[in-house]
Amino acid sequence: MICGEDILRLIPQRNPFIMVDEFEARDDKTAITALTVRPDNLFTLTDGTLSVTGLIEHVAQSCSALAGWLQRDASVEGPPVGLIGEVKHFQSHRPVRTGEKVSTTITFVLSFGNVTVAQGVCTVGDEVVAEGQLKIFMQG
Repeated sequence: MICGEDILRLIPQRNPFIMVDEFEARDDKTAITALTVRPDNLFTLTDGTLSVTGLIEHVAQSCSALAGWLQRDASVEGPPVGLIGEVKHFQSHRPVRTGEKVSTTITFVLSFGNVTVAQGVCTVGDEVVAEGQLKIFMQG
C-alpha cells in the first residue's frame, strides 16, 4: 500500500489539491484507492459533504495514480499528466460526509494511444456511493 507523501510519486497534483490518500494496485488494469474526507478539503461543502465534483476529481486522480504506478519502472521523469475528456454515466447515490473514508475501485476498461477509458466505483464501507466512467487523455 502506498500512502502519505509517497502518493506524490504517482500523481501530478500537489497540496491542497490532492484527492487520494491511499493506493494499492491489483494488476495492470485495476487499483483500489482511498480518500478520507476532511473539513479543509477544497471540495467539502458548507454542509460537511464532499461535492460531486470532488468525487469525480477523486476518481480522476485515482486513475492518475494507477497510470503513475504502471510507469514506475519506465525512465520517465515525474508522474503522468492527464486531462478529463469526458465524464459518462456518473451517478452519486448519496453524499459523502466529512470523516468518511471513500474507497474507490478503478478499472482501466480500454486504452488506445493516449486515451484511457476508466470505470470507477466509490464505496463507504459496503455501500456504493458513486460510480461512473471517465475518458482521460494522457500526456506523452
